[in-house]
Amino acid sequence: MRIFKTAWFERFAQARDIPDALLREAVERAERGSVDALLGGGVLKQRIPRVESGRSGGYRAIVLLRPAERAFFVYGYAKSDRSDLRPDELAQFKHMARHVLGLTDDQLAALVARGDFEEVRVHE
Repeated sequence: MRIFKTAWFERFAQARDIPDALLREAVERAERGSVDALLGGGVLKQRIPRVESGRSGGYRAIVLLRPAERAFFVYGYAKSDRSDLRPDELAQFKHMARHVLGLTDDQLAALVARGDFEEVRVHE
């Protein structure tokens, strides 16, 4: 399973000290069937805990997932900042999922090289 994050999500994670290990753990939970919210079209919402705290008061991440192949962290927010996505936002994430999950390896490599996506490190 390859895991990526958008440049926007990388800035979000850095500002909140969210390590790649927590992103990998969130994808591993999803792969085992423990998904916080299936939103349809390859889009899911997964909880990410604050460091040294629990998941319930932490962050929410919007993840585009093709099981056993790829996951993309595209958006995040603190539970205290907002309750849920608006319908228009969800529609945009579903549209994005159709595009991003259909990328070829060469297209994805070009987007990583351009800085649009960053691969989540295996070891920190």
